[in-house]
Amino acid sequence: MNFNIDGSSSSFSNDEDMYKNELEAINAEEEIITRIVARNNNILAQLLNHQESETNHRGSIPGHVVVNRDREIADRNLFNDYFAENPRYDEATFRRRFRMSRSLFLRIAGAVRNHDNYFLQRRDATGRLGLSLFQKVTAALRMLAYALPADATDEYIKIGESTAIECVKRFCRDVIEVFGEQYLRYPTPNDIARLLHVGKERGFPGMLGSLDCMHWRWKNCPTAWAGQYAGRSGSPTIILEVVADYDLWIWHAHFGMPGSNNDINVLEASHLFSNLTKGIAPPANFVIQGKEYNMGYYLADSIYPKWSTIVQTIHDPRGPKKKYFAMKQESCRNDVERAFGVLQSRFAIVAAPTRFWRKKDLPNIMTACIIMHNMIIEDERNIDAPIQDAMEAPTPDVEMVVDDNIRFEEFLARHKRIKDKEAHIALQMH
Repeated sequence: MNFNIDGSSSSFSNDEDMYKNELEAINAEEEIITRIVARNNNILAQLLNHQESETNHRGSIPGHVVVNRDREIADRNLFNDYFAENPRYDEATFRRRFRMSRSLFLRIAGAVRNHDNYFLQRRDATGRLGLSLFQKVTAALRMLAYALPADATDEYIKIGESTAIECVKRFCRDVIEVFGEQYLRYPTPNDIARLLHVGKERGFPGMLGSLDCMHWRWKNCPTAWAGQYAGRSGSPTIILEVVADYDLWIWHAHFGMPGSNNDINVLEASHLFSNLTKGIAPPANFVIQGKEYNMGYYLADSIYPKWSTIVQTIHDPRGPKKKYFAMKQESCRNDVERAFGVLQSRFAIVAAPTRFWRKKDLPNIMTACIIMHNMIIEDERNIDAPIQDAMEAPTPDVEMVVDDNIRFEEFLARHKRIKDKEAHIALQMH
């Protein structure tokens, strides 16, 4: 028997070499895969670190362009122009550009600074001084007085757009919180006595002022609300109800009703006669043709209801006497129209379409403008004018009834007297 030993050994060696080659190829592939996985892990780690650095970012917004506005120089120029001991511009120029006297401006600015730390001048993280009190308040007033876009205040005051908008919102809120209680108060007994005295001097005993509404156009009203807020003009508006007296002081302001409502809807929703119905309003006693009245009235146009507290002007008067009386009555009723005109000329933001988006910002702007309007009237009022003689009146003593049934009956009785049509006709023709 012959065995081919050489042939079997050669085939075994070939198989071994093939096995080694395959093992080397597998090892090479595993090495390549390991390198790819390691590279992918490195890339993933870099991406995670980049995302974490963006999430924990506490500095400027990435990609935000930083503008060196030289706010210190702007603050110095503003101070030298208007607030220095010998300013570049005189008092008349200050009054025209700021809509108020320098002393009143300083009073408002000081009160706002003491009330809100936002208006304090502070240093940033680099130790650089921030915007001053005068820069922030001036930017807010320029936007209110001239209806300027926020970006337009940057050229002179050197304040950013978003910062200017924030200044307006905070300034209006602080003015309401600091001065609202005094300059949007209900008439006190002395106020009532003075208004009755002035009304009698003008030929209308019992008159406390005139009542009317105006519309403020809302340019950026949400589309979903446009139909609700669109009035006769077709544009979205918000209604302001006002009571103004002979020197254009605004005693009552109700703002926020959609423009699709009329003056009667606004009157029903407002709080004009709330104190009167509660029995806590100061007394307004007067006599006309021998008949005593204990509630004052407001002059209004013909759309308002015929109530004893709201007297309309005579429609289509006949005869020279009634025509003369209607002319005088309409002249007094126009006090509220003049108040609207002065308010809009002082603060153009309430005359131009408002560009604010959020509705909650609009009442603060309107209310702050009305408060500053009253402050300007008080500051510029001629105290020597004989028509403004102080009239003293005792503070009314209100005795609250404990029995709920009696209180409700008294409430209904007062409510009925407010809407007495016969008293309205008597007052209209007196």
